[in-house]
Amino acid sequence: MLIKEYRICMPLTTEEYRVGQLYTISKHSHQESEKGEGVEVVKNEPHEDPIHGPGQFTEKRVHLSSKLPSWARAVTPRIFYITEKAWNYYPYTITGESRCSFLPKFSIYIETKYEDNCGDSENIFHSDKILGDHEVSFLDIAFDEIPERYYRSLEDPRFFSSAKTGRGPLREGWRQHTKPIMCSYKLVSVKFEVWGLQTRVEQFVHKVIRDILLIGHRQAFTWVDEWCGMTMEEVRRYEQETQEATNELIGLVAPAISVSEVGQPTGTHSAPASAPSTPLSDEAPEFLAPPKTRPRKKSAPETLMLPALRERTGAE
Repeated sequence: MLIKEYRICMPLTTEEYRVGQLYTISKHSHQESEKGEGVEVVKNEPHEDPIHGPGQFTEKRVHLSSKLPSWARAVTPRIFYITEKAWNYYPYTITGESRCSFLPKFSIYIETKYEDNCGDSENIFHSDKILGDHEVSFLDIAFDEIPERYYRSLEDPRFFSSAKTGRGPLREGWRQHTKPIMCSYKLVSVKFEVWGLQTRVEQFVHKVIRDILLIGHRQAFTWVDEWCGMTMEEVRRYEQETQEATNELIGLVAPAISVSEVGQPTGTHSAPASAPSTPLSDEAPEFLAPPKTRPRKKSAPETLMLPALRERTGAE
């Protein structure tokens, strides 16, 4: 198992981010949806936790099929989806253990906490799941690189200036002098227990998760003028209306294979809403590519971008 902690600062308060996150996830999911593809919301309802109090439970089906790279479509059924379950007791959330039905040795587990600081809280999770030290990675929404194909100039915090809040553009060293500022702390555990592939696959999945966290948080900030000023009631209504429109756009497609999150949190745990849907490419990772000595077409893929599970990947 490979465990990493990601810390993503935002020029927002935690209360602002709570609204912005819900708005961003809903808008992004709708944008990515096509007929028979995208994110279908199965459940989105209040949920009471004996420790963390009132929260929200969501269950979503992420229909992928045609969005898979060509090498993956060759070994998977024509129609399948990912089932994502999340328990959100903001400012603490948790995703259940995610498992793939055709990759039983693979799982992802994510805990998230939000605080009004610049990411300087140590051992924020106090987790007994952590054995020894784990890597802590700070992600900069303005200056860390994202895959070029997902770059949008209007979603670049280095150039974006909010008309409503006056925040931005973000300059070098912005995390040290920007007010307000909050941090999303994400403890991500990836496990792929297959001899000979475990290390490479776990490292690869963490790279994908990193990219998705950056993309989602960049959008949450650069869309701030769209959601700023919305109440929780208003953003929940927007979420409901967008989900209905997205479900209608997707249509109901019977799955051949599902990827489900199992292991519902106990009373001592909760979970975040999903992160934005996953970027995918037509290129397979190097460790899944054919041996270099084997003849192949010039168009054969060499690298792959797979999704991480939103807040999740929190953005929730």
